[in-house]
Amino acid sequence: MSDPIFFSATTTLSLGAIAEAAGVSLPQGANPDGVITGAAPLESATPADVAYMDNARYGDALAATRAGLCLVSPRFAPRVPAETVALVLRDPYRIYAGLLARLHPEAMRPASLFGSTGVAPGAHIHPEARLEPGVRVDPGAVVGPGAEIGSGTVIGPNASIGPRVRIGRDCAIGAGATLTHALLGNRVIIHPGARLGQDGFGFAMGPGGHLKVPQIGRVIVQDDVEIGANTTIDRGASRDTIIGEGTKIDNLVQIAHNVVVGRHCVIVSGVGISGSTTLEDYVVLGGQVGVVGHLRIGMGSQIAGSSNVNRDVPPGSRWGGTPAKPVRAWFRELTTLARLAERSTGGDEPKA
Repeated sequence: MSDPIFFSATTTLSLGAIAEAAGVSLPQGANPDGVITGAAPLESATPADVAYMDNARYGDALAATRAGLCLVSPRFAPRVPAETVALVLRDPYRIYAGLLARLHPEAMRPASLFGSTGVAPGAHIHPEARLEPGVRVDPGAVVGPGAEIGSGTVIGPNASIGPRVRIGRDCAIGAGATLTHALLGNRVIIHPGARLGQDGFGFAMGPGGHLKVPQIGRVIVQDDVEIGANTTIDRGASRDTIIGEGTKIDNLVQIAHNVVVGRHCVIVSGVGISGSTTLEDYVVLGGQVGVVGHLRIGMGSQIAGSSNVNRDVPPGSRWGGTPAKPVRAWFRELTTLARLAERSTGGDEPKA
C-alpha cells in the first residue's frame, strides 16, 4: 500500500489460492505458485501486487498497469496487459475486499492505539464493572459501574462507557466515543467520537416555555454493525432506538430517539433521521438525506443523496428529490424545469 508503516501485509497469497477463493480458474499459462505480497491501485501496482478494475473511468490505467494480478469484470478483461494475470469475475471489488482482509487483517477494525494488553495504566475501571478475559482498555478510558464488556473487545483512549452498558465480544470502541444507556452485540465497530445513548430531543412545547420530557429508553445495537466517526444515536424516549444486524452507518449521521433501523441497511454521511421513523431491512440512504419523523421506509428502498423524505416510502422503491418522490417523476420534474429555463430569454422568469 502507499504507506507500509501503517499497514504492512501480514501474509502472502499464491495465485492458485486466490483463484480458488474466488471460485474461478486461473487463465491458461498462469503459474499457480506465483506469489502476491500486497494490494495497490492500478497505476502504482507492481508485479507483486493485486489490483482490481470495474469502472470505465480507469480503462487507461488498466491498459498500462504493471500489477501481477488484476481482478476484472468481463467487459474490461480485453484491456488487461499480457504480463498481468487476469481473474475475470462478476464482482471483482467484493473479491478484492476479501483479499485485502487477508493481507491486512489489522485494518478491519480499530486497534488499541496504545498497544495495550489488558487494562492500560491510566484507564479507570469501576470495581463493579465486569470485563471478560482478553478485553483491552487504553489510557484515559472510563468504564462505569455495572458495565459488562466481552472478550476480544478493544476500548480506545478516552472512551467513556456508562453505567450498566453492555458490550459484546470482539467489538471495537474508538477513541473518545461515549456510550450510555446502550446494549451492543458482538463484532460491533464504533469509530472515534461517536455518541450513543444521550438524550433524545424531546420537549413539550408551550407558550410558557418548553418542558423537557425525560428520555427513559435505550439504544440497542445488534451484531456486526459499524458506526462511523462523530455519528450520534439518541436513546429512546419511552421505547428503544434500535440498529439492526449488519447495518453500516457512515460518519456524521444523526439518528433520533425511537428510530428503528432494520438489518443490513446503509446510511451515508450527513443523513438525519427524525424520531420514531422506521427503516425496514436493506434500506439505503444516500448522503445528506433528511427523513422527517414517524415515517416508514419500506424494505430494500433506496433514497438518492440530498433528498428530503416527508411521507412513507413503499418497499423496493427508488426515490429522490425534495420532497422525495419516485425517481421517474423526479427526473421528469427536473427535465421540465430545465426546458423551461432554456426557453427563458434576457434573464426573465421562465413562462409556464
